[in-house]
Amino acid sequence: MKILYLSAWYPTPRDAMAGLFVQKHAEAVAQQGNDVRVLFSEKTGFSWVCDMYRAWRKLQQEWGRPDVVQMNVLDKNGLFALWLKKRYHIPYIVVEHWSGYLPANFAFRGGWHGWLMKKIAKHASCILPVSQMLEDAMKRCGIKNECWQRIHNVVDDFFYQPISPITISPKGEKFRFLHVSCFDEKAKNIQGMLRAVRKVAEERQDFELVLVGTGVDFEQDIAYAQTLDFPQDMLTFTGEQTPHEVAQWMQQSDCFLFFSRYENAPVVLSECLAVGLPIISSNAGGIPEMINHECGILVPSEDEDALAKALLHMLDRTTTYDIATIRSYGKQYTYASIGRQLSELSQGLIVSSH
Repeated sequence: MKILYLSAWYPTPRDAMAGLFVQKHAEAVAQQGNDVRVLFSEKTGFSWVCDMYRAWRKLQQEWGRPDVVQMNVLDKNGLFALWLKKRYHIPYIVVEHWSGYLPANFAFRGGWHGWLMKKIAKHASCILPVSQMLEDAMKRCGIKNECWQRIHNVVDDFFYQPISPITISPKGEKFRFLHVSCFDEKAKNIQGMLRAVRKVAEERQDFELVLVGTGVDFEQDIAYAQTLDFPQDMLTFTGEQTPHEVAQWMQQSDCFLFFSRYENAPVVLSECLAVGLPIISSNAGGIPEMINHECGILVPSEDEDALAKALLHMLDRTTTYDIATIRSYGKQYTYASIGRQLSELSQGLIVSSH
């Protein structure tokens, strides 16, 4: 089966993280024995049209036509998907990750742009948001289709396996909290999380917090942490780490912290589940669909007192979390599971179109 991917975001030499979840979807589908190709252009306007058309002409000559098109995110690529459907009767599906439908990060536009997105969605064979919450938000924006299915993002296989040797800082006697993110303060509310942790530090100091990652607000968050005057060695900012190193940090930690203002279905939480790491998180967006009482604690978004209370609860080990149970929830995010779901859907579209 030939499957063509069209995406608003995709990793490039300039930004290896942009749209990484799309690349993993494509890899998962390819691992199911499908022939996958990706068309992606960062250009805009008429330059984008010319770029995509040249790429399509070359692809046709070398590869032929796809059986199915998968779009990731409703955007201008939908024009190309719609053209392929009208011209060659090639069905397309839409996998949606965009947080712009959510009230907390609302960016959905009306007018010509909104009308076009609705038209592209209407003619898709199916829409696959990454959470029920995102599906509901899309429908409130007027996105309509007869077929809705949810699809998860993919977790790398090495999160499910023991990793050795350890190349990160080994875990000592202190309880280790871990946070991993892109350091976007508007979404992740890292400063609110730091204030809650500092409040706990007034009562006890038998723990540490390791913050992994980098991003637009990384330096700002480090500077803010310094103003809170944490006890020595309680905070560690590692900067950017490789995916393998992130997996090691998770395996060498006791609990994961997440205090976002809005989210869809964060891959980092899926990775925690794969490792078997308990989670304390805000109940933002689609997170309650991922985390239940067997996996951790949910607190109201921006409620720093509730977060501090949850930290103390975890430190007291009032609730014992079973690693095997948490890992059982993580099995649904494997390459094999996601690749099989997408392949079966695409195969069904081919059958129904004949």
